[in-house]
Amino acid sequence: MCGIAGIISTNPNNISRGRLKKMADAIAHRGPDGEGFWINGSGNAGLGHRRLSIIDLSENAAQPMHYANRYSVVHNGEIYNYIEIKKDLQSKGYEFRTASDTEVILAAYDCYKEECLQHFDGMFAFAIWDEKEQTLFCARDRFGEKPFYYSFDETEFLFGSETKALWAAGIDKKVNNPLLLNYLALGHSQTPVDKTITFYQDVFSLPPAHYLKLQLRNFTFDITSYWDCNKEKQISINENDAIEKLQDLFLTSIKRRLRSDVAIGTSLSGGLDSSSIVSSIVDLKENNFSQKTFSAIFPEFQKDESAYINLVTKKFNLENYSTTPTADDLIKDFERLFYHQEMPFPSSSIYAQFKVFELAKQHHVKVLLDGQGADEIFAGYAKYIHWYLQELFRKKPALAMKEMSALKKNNIQFNWGWKNYLAAWYPAQAANQLEKRETKKLLRNADINEDFKQQYFDRPTIYKPLVTKLNDILYFNSFQSGLEELLHYADRNSMAHGTEVRLPFLNHELVEFIFSLSGNFKIHNGWTKYILRKTMENKLPAEIVWRKDKIGYEPPQKLWMENKILQEYIHEAKKTLVEKKILNAKILNKKNQPLDAHAADNFDWRYLIAAKCIG
Repeated sequence: MCGIAGIISTNPNNISRGRLKKMADAIAHRGPDGEGFWINGSGNAGLGHRRLSIIDLSENAAQPMHYANRYSVVHNGEIYNYIEIKKDLQSKGYEFRTASDTEVILAAYDCYKEECLQHFDGMFAFAIWDEKEQTLFCARDRFGEKPFYYSFDETEFLFGSETKALWAAGIDKKVNNPLLLNYLALGHSQTPVDKTITFYQDVFSLPPAHYLKLQLRNFTFDITSYWDCNKEKQISINENDAIEKLQDLFLTSIKRRLRSDVAIGTSLSGGLDSSSIVSSIVDLKENNFSQKTFSAIFPEFQKDESAYINLVTKKFNLENYSTTPTADDLIKDFERLFYHQEMPFPSSSIYAQFKVFELAKQHHVKVLLDGQGADEIFAGYAKYIHWYLQELFRKKPALAMKEMSALKKNNIQFNWGWKNYLAAWYPAQAANQLEKRETKKLLRNADINEDFKQQYFDRPTIYKPLVTKLNDILYFNSFQSGLEELLHYADRNSMAHGTEVRLPFLNHELVEFIFSLSGNFKIHNGWTKYILRKTMENKLPAEIVWRKDKIGYEPPQKLWMENKILQEYIHEAKKTLVEKKILNAKILNKKNQPLDAHAADNFDWRYLIAAKCIG
């Protein structure tokens, strides 16, 4: 886990150690353990690196790393199955001088070229300069756990782990106003229509599961997809075999993600996902697990999860360290939180995660395993229920009615009405209507300046998928809109404290398997995440396995937003947005509306964050 930066240019005057150092210094928090720089002999390629030492702590593994007198690489992330790949490459005659996964990337690229990406189980963003071919090969992991930003003109191509690195190189910081408008009105800071677009003009993102190849001789580059999850493939399997297969894939994923030369801990929320990880680690009995777990708790808050956390830590005899963020803490850390996030975030819930990673650092744990991704692939959110009911209704109405009864028996809240019956039979029209509803919501927002709306409204950025089955909406949220934003928050929160987060549920073979299962393995008999619950029912306390509420890192945001200082911040933010002719002046007379973190129309929070973006 590190910070990377680089410059490729047809003009050698654009590349200097000083400029590379400015880029690397801007992301020094990502790699507090060292720095490195390299410029090739002809001066048209330069690489910078900030190191967070996790695997092979020796100087031999420092970056930029060179291989075969031809390749030079900067790499952010981990290739978890590097040991298996290394053995395969050694059998083909490749030799290694380090114990790092970075050297394995270089050898794999030499052996397989672009196809090397098919061999990797990992989270990564890397750039390889090939001196012989005068090409730059850049790649990003399948889910977007690790970031890769770039900017370019007719003479140079810049890249970095965060947009700060590009700004340090001289790129102007300019907000993408159509996305700012979408964020203010709808809460979205990305668009599923074009994954290269970011919240800032002239700054682009390499999409997950894509690689970029730049040719210096004609100074052009192409972006290519190297993987996609098949949401249409369905396998025939019984429940017991599915449980066995899931358990095998999950344990393999966790075992690989425990490979480290530093101590590893876990975040623990008290929910099924993080508890499943803890249980599986204990089963594996790996020596480098520190037995330390880290949690955010909120005593006396209705959604506090302390009791569930205690159940897990007592069962497995673990050390638990907890933090209790407050409104005063948020105010104190607000500037730093936004500095690291760079992009807008929809609520204060990410601050709880920020404090958990800070807590891990304070206890000298450099790597945390975390449960992100499980809700998207196992259908853990209540919002997925009506989509599954619509799928059942299309197939066999009696099955839908049976599932509805089971959900009601479990007191699971779900929305279902006559519109859902129509959506089941007319999914294309339903998608169209949802797009129209979003558009109307944006255009009818009375707080936003009409001229700003008319100038920057971009209809194609609002997109709703055609959903005929549960897998359609799970795919949309996992690969088009939703999960990548959550991974962005986790990456920035962990790297802010020089810690690494690893996500066992995002092993691509495990994800492909879950998508190959029919919907009734995900929502069944009144339960979401059914197959995961069944897999863990004899390993975790029943109170955890069969929990009916879904919380996660949810702080008492409504209470926080009643804080006088935070309300003053919000008022000043509104003034800024009015002065910029983004909001209407009458907003200054409206009373602040404190809302829960996951409330749909968290406008005051968005105004607070938007003002920071343009400030």
